Amino acid sequence: MGIGAVSDELLGTFVPIAVYWLYSGLYVALDGVGRLDGYRLHTREEAATKNVVSKAAVVRGVLVQQAFQVAVSLTLFAVIGDESGAGQKQPPALVIVLQFIAAMVVMDTWQYFMHRYMHINKFLYKHIHSKHHTLVVPYSFGALYNHPIEGLILDTIGGALSFLVTGMTPRTSIFFFSFATIKTVDDHCGLWLPGNILQALFSNNSAYHDIHHQLYGNKYNFSQPFFVMWDKILGTYMPYSIEQRKGGGVESRPAKLD
Repeated sequence: MGIGAVSDELLGTFVPIAVYWLYSGLYVALDGVGRLDGYRLHTREEAATKNVVSKAAVVRGVLVQQAFQVAVSLTLFAVIGDESGAGQKQPPALVIVLQFIAAMVVMDTWQYFMHRYMHINKFLYKHIHSKHHTLVVPYSFGALYNHPIEGLILDTIGGALSFLVTGMTPRTSIFFFSFATIKTVDDHCGLWLPGNILQALFSNNSAYHDIHHQLYGNKYNFSQPFFVMWDKILGTYMPYSIEQRKGGGVESRPAKLD
């Protein structure tokens, strides 16, 4: 079953990738609007001096991760697919909502513990996870800039677990993974925008995640991409406030440095 001549499995694989580049492209366009500099969490000068990897290298790195993502997704769908070609029937709306919530919890749980371990284990941090932290000043299309092994473990396997554990259909997965992609890009956008519904609804947002990308927050705020529950339960949550930055703009200022 699919939309038109394209199967739900293919849409579930490639739509989130298209969403990634379209949504991050929107933020790239907004980056050229000078009036929005007052909502940047870092100055343009900081972005130019603190990030030690070129944007071209970031694009290449993300494309590599997405290639792994496509391979795993197509393999997974091939293994669990319905050979009759009829596809799975969509469950009632309430069941889909519950699957969404459960998938968010599963993904957050997997990513929190894997992400935290990559910080605790010095070898994994130095050789794998530190690649993502070369973006001290995050930006939208750098959201999935990771070492391929990290991308496979955190994002691809985490997504597969969310799909399998909740029993969602391939059609539901199109919407869930597109939403998760939008959320991840938004968390790395580097802006604190008034009226941004994702930043208003979720405590896990661009300001929260920006804390983690700074040296003082390296051992805090591991949760991603939806909730902050594991950080709060396990004592790795760093409170912060949004303050006006001297010279213009805003910043996420930590309230805990010990």
